[in-house]
Amino acid sequence: MVLDDRKLGAFALALAAFLAWYGYSLEAAFSYEPIGPRAFPLAIASIIALCGLILIIKGGNRVEPNSNGANARIWLMIAILSGYAVTFQLLGFIISTALMTTLVARLFGGTWLKALIGGVGMGILFFVLFDRLLDVVLPIGVLGAFL
Repeated sequence: MVLDDRKLGAFALALAAFLAWYGYSLEAAFSYEPIGPRAFPLAIASIIALCGLILIIKGGNRVEPNSNGANARIWLMIAILSGYAVTFQLLGFIISTALMTTLVARLFGGTWLKALIGGVGMGILFFVLFDRLLDVVLPIGVLGAFL
């Protein structure tokens, strides 16, 4: 099957419709954030739908095949993000985010030192930003005794 921008745009619209349907049905048992759990999936669905429409309207360009090794990196990225989702509650936001961003940085060619500095920095910075400043409840995980 030959892919082009319009087919990708149609797939993006279908994905956006699914995300909007799923996100709209999310309800929290209690209000723990001012905007609730629906906002993020609906915002992402809107962005994906907009990009899909742009691809359909301006599309028609043939998509080049992936370079050597790209499919393996895509599957590895899916595995890293799945691991992030699985470890998020157990390890907590800081550690799971640091691990995920370090591995993603390595996947994109970063050195171990830069990846570790960036990963740990992002984990701590985003925890302080969201949990402490914006009052978004994030799991602490194994660092519970220290925070």
